[in-house]
Amino acid sequence: MKVILLQDVRGQGKKGEMINVSDGYARNFLFPRKLAQEATADNVNTMRMNDKAKQEKEQRAREEAAALSAKLRDMTLTVYAKGGGAGRLFGSVTSQEISDALKAQESIDLDKRKIVIEEAIKTTGLYTVKAKLGFGIDAPLKVEVKEQ
Repeated sequence: MKVILLQDVRGQGKKGEMINVSDGYARNFLFPRKLAQEATADNVNTMRMNDKAKQEKEQRAREEAAALSAKLRDMTLTVYAKGGGAGRLFGSVTSQEISDALKAQESIDLDKRKIVIEEAIKTTGLYTVKAKLGFGIDAPLKVEVKEQ
């Protein structure tokens, strides 16, 4: 019997796949637990439409990430931190502070977990951090740290 998996099933396949299983396994295990549905013409058509919509959504997200990457490459972000004079800061600049400054200055909402700081920023100056935007797209972001 051909079934379409509604969830990942160990040893059988991933969600959205159409697989062949025995009739008893489908009726007694997969269907009662809502792990699969029978592969009728309507269900197959719905599965294909969902796959197409998912691919289009992923493509849009990839294009947005590429556009944001191009925008971040040309940008220099200014972050203000409390300092003790002579260019030294109290503490260090965190990815959360960079994310907040990015939202305030450029209206770009980027999660703090997507900002990677190679080494701690403890002095004023110009630094380059990496923004991981997903889909294998990384963008360098120039951050200028100034004393408050």
